[in-house]
Amino acid sequence: MNSFMSWVGGKKALRDEILKRFPLKYQKYIEVFGGAGWVLFHKEPGRDFEVWNDRNSNLTNLYRCVRDNPNKLKYKLKYVLNSREDFMRLVSLHKKGLFARFHDYDRAAKFYQLIRYSYASGLDSFASQPHSMWNNFPQIDMASRRLQSVIIENQDFETLIRHYGSPVSFFYCDPPYYATESYYKDVGFTKKGHIRLRDALLRSNSKFLVSYNDCPEIWEMWNQPGIQIETVSRLNNIVQRYEGGKMYEEVFISNYDTSERSGNGQLWLWDAENFENTLPV
Repeated sequence: MNSFMSWVGGKKALRDEILKRFPLKYQKYIEVFGGAGWVLFHKEPGRDFEVWNDRNSNLTNLYRCVRDNPNKLKYKLKYVLNSREDFMRLVSLHKKGLFARFHDYDRAAKFYQLIRYSYASGLDSFASQPHSMWNNFPQIDMASRRLQSVIIENQDFETLIRHYGSPVSFFYCDPPYYATESYYKDVGFTKKGHIRLRDALLRSNSKFLVSYNDCPEIWEMWNQPGIQIETVSRLNNIVQRYEGGKMYEEVFISNYDTSERSGNGQLWLWDAENFENTLPV
């Protein structure tokens, strides 16, 4: 199923490729940087213990409201205006950090309105597109049913990984991409966060899969024993209007054999011995 929302850096285009690389055996699935939850909503439910986490408290509140009382949220959204004036008022409240002053469902409705009516879900630029909020209500209902057995967390990633790390846990991480940290002001992710994430995962005694933009800094950062890196391409959705067919290079980083489900042998792997010859140029 699809997510009930869009989000910067969402994995809609890569969700099939990600699921192909899930380990065969695990008991706990933890989505560390939840966002729009494209992978969670796409995976089969009911076979594992599931956790969705995001450090953005507005986003976490929205997820809890969708899960716990979708009808109340839809009531709040029923007559919102798709107008620049209303949108810019919400932008001002959001930038001032004032959403937290509203009750949960009012806060969730305002944040969802900001997501839906902004350009590329950027939260600050009015999209100027006709859109009926009522069209989202069936997807909100589906998301609510899907989330009923999902634990929703609002923890720092290092705390979360320490909390849920175990030999039967599997972490999927889609962190802010390298050199794009400024797009995630609400969660305070910095360049040092990439190192902190790597070290937390390596200490976790768990299986993990991390998606990143393909850049030399990430390859060098993950030059660690037992780590595999695979390159993958997807359509660059942001520039399709101007450069149709343009691709965006990403990497999957893991500490297990990601070809387990395919049965077609090993995927291309990276190791420290050929590091110098494999750095992207």
